[in-house]
Amino acid sequence: MRPLATIGFALLGACLIAISYGLARFAFGLFVPPIRSALDLGPDTIGLIGAIPFVSFVFATLLAPFAAARLGARNAAVLSGGFGVAGLALMSQAANALALGIGVFACGVCTGLMMPALTAGMQASVKRSMHGRVTAVMNAGTSIGVVVAVPAMLLLAGAWRFAYLSFAVLAGIGVLAAWYFIPSVSRLEPAHAEPPPHIGVIRWTQLVRLALFAFAMGFIAAGYWIFAPDLVVNLSSLPADRTAWLWLAVGIAGLSGAVISDLSDRNGPAITHALALVTLSASLALLAASPGQLFLAVISAAVFGVAYMSLSGLYLLTGIHLLPGRPSIGPVLPFMAIAIGQAAGSPAIGLAIKHLGYAHAFALFSTFGLAVAALSPLYPRHIEYEEDERAEVEAEAEADAEPVSAPAAQPAAAVGANE
Repeated sequence: MRPLATIGFALLGACLIAISYGLARFAFGLFVPPIRSALDLGPDTIGLIGAIPFVSFVFATLLAPFAAARLGARNAAVLSGGFGVAGLALMSQAANALALGIGVFACGVCTGLMMPALTAGMQASVKRSMHGRVTAVMNAGTSIGVVVAVPAMLLLAGAWRFAYLSFAVLAGIGVLAAWYFIPSVSRLEPAHAEPPPHIGVIRWTQLVRLALFAFAMGFIAAGYWIFAPDLVVNLSSLPADRTAWLWLAVGIAGLSGAVISDLSDRNGPAITHALALVTLSASLALLAASPGQLFLAVISAAVFGVAYMSLSGLYLLTGIHLLPGRPSIGPVLPFMAIAIGQAAGSPAIGLAIKHLGYAHAFALFSTFGLAVAALSPLYPRHIEYEEDERAEVEAEAEADAEPVSAPAAQPAAAVGANE
């Protein structure tokens, strides 16, 4: 293993996230039109297949912290990349919905394992004070993967199988890079390190609120990831390869999500969340209102990219802040909640499209997003941890000491009287 500096690890992590999230998971929506045509699949079937990688992501995410602890960061990242190679290769050769579903299932496992493995490796390679920024940069790697998928769509619109085979080759290169650069240990701790802080009732309440917001965002965004290119193709006269410009806009604009840590610190998590979720909802409404105008559709995609990457980065940072001392588990909760939301949202919007049409389905999901944004004052704040836990510990101490303090007061009074 060759050790990396902080910047080097952040860039490596961003590239691996680009492969596992951008290519193995989110590029699928870009290729839905030619895949639907080649395999003769309806929107409801595509919606179900689109939910599969999110389901496998959840299962992999549940196992990821244990994999990182047992196998070490390097082997966990290599295992993740191996699933990506297998899934992408299988998708490139899929002849029916079943084979396609198995391929996207393996890609979901790849996605679920990668971030916890990188987070574990980050603890051995990066100073603790830089964890927030490095995590935000790695999370923005999703945008890089989406951007990489665009030229493949432009050049290989009629050869989506070859495009996915090329993605499998890139995933194989990522496996080699993970083996060479990521440390084998899962974490480095001094022998006298204190155990992680106790998670009390207040903290659990905040984690539940975080999970619910992440679930709602995933539910709302699922339609865009799976059906945005399909909407443009079906509601306009634009050819399928033109939809690549949407994903290019999503990827480039999404790179701005790397600064979400600073924005949250400056404006507060609740305000940042509200603005980002309103922006996400606006992107769905704009696309539904102007699918035939490529310029407005690209603007919608850019708005979606900024909002989605910012929200996922915010949830990731909040999970890490709410679970100090558990950095391999901190990213698991929000990412799992997002994936469950996407797994539920993908078939839901598929059915909505089948019965209401593309425009009305997207408008419905946009309205739901605005309703959730109105609840953003309930979003947990990062700075609450020490204050909340201290208050909870003091309250518990007072409750325990109360029965003892009353009898103890009488002897003290008696001593004073005798003196």
